[in-house]
Amino acid sequence: MDPAQAEAELAKGFSTIEVIRPDRSEGVYQVWLNRPSRRNALSLDFFSELPRALSLLDCIPSARVIVLSGRGPHFCSGIEVSALVATVPSEPADVATRSESLRRKILVLQDSISAVEKCRKPVIVAVHGACVGGGVDLIAACDIRCCEQGAFFQVKEVDLGLAADLGTLQRLPAIVGFGNAIELALTARRLYAAEAKQMGLISRVFSSPEDLEKGALQIARDLAEKSAVAIMGTKAAMLKSRDLTVQQGLEHIATWNSAMLMSSDLEEAVKASLEKRKPVFFSKL
Repeated sequence: MDPAQAEAELAKGFSTIEVIRPDRSEGVYQVWLNRPSRRNALSLDFFSELPRALSLLDCIPSARVIVLSGRGPHFCSGIEVSALVATVPSEPADVATRSESLRRKILVLQDSISAVEKCRKPVIVAVHGACVGGGVDLIAACDIRCCEQGAFFQVKEVDLGLAADLGTLQRLPAIVGFGNAIELALTARRLYAAEAKQMGLISRVFSSPEDLEKGALQIARDLAEKSAVAIMGTKAAMLKSRDLTVQQGLEHIATWNSAMLMSSDLEEAVKASLEKRKPVFFSKL
């Protein structure tokens, strides 16, 4: 899809999220969870709309960085109960057939969250208030996580009689360490901002929701001014290396850079350094 078509599709809007570009002179787009009356609970529509929005943003070269936030007093209260109920099939009578149907539905929901990782553009999440259950699945797939000092996080699924199945149990150990991850997942206790920062779940804590929004946007602006080739290559390499040995990761980045080092951005960076000025990058991906 060409950029103009993608922009037109975005302009049609969504029912569970809102996508805006705060300043058309900057390469930053905001994706808002937009069900404040339901504390941004994740409905079935959300799981189709989020990957759709990210796919469209991926097609737009001017979209260099994405900031994910939530409208209302809380970031996300988890998956909507009605969505959980709708996921479990009541027919047919055969248990194996129902189980396979449920497995396929879970895989679709997982792919929706994984779309955050698969998006080539970096995704910064700004968390305020509660981030519970499916909200933790969502932020664990983001690249940079920020919050305000009143935020809290809760892997809630064991209290609902199930194991988290949309990515928290797989991604969280790599972020906060296995010991911290299993303790949070088994106890379902609340993790507050200061401890989340200490564990490494959160990169930056801001003093208020207002400062959080300003701070997350500033991080995004700073990233948007950097080389798109370098930013996207770094995200791809780090995600790939997470699941590889060091040697395999080194081989992957060698192959990647054998093509990407020919970018004009490298030439511009060297030239700007010699001329003692700020580089202006033109690569568009």
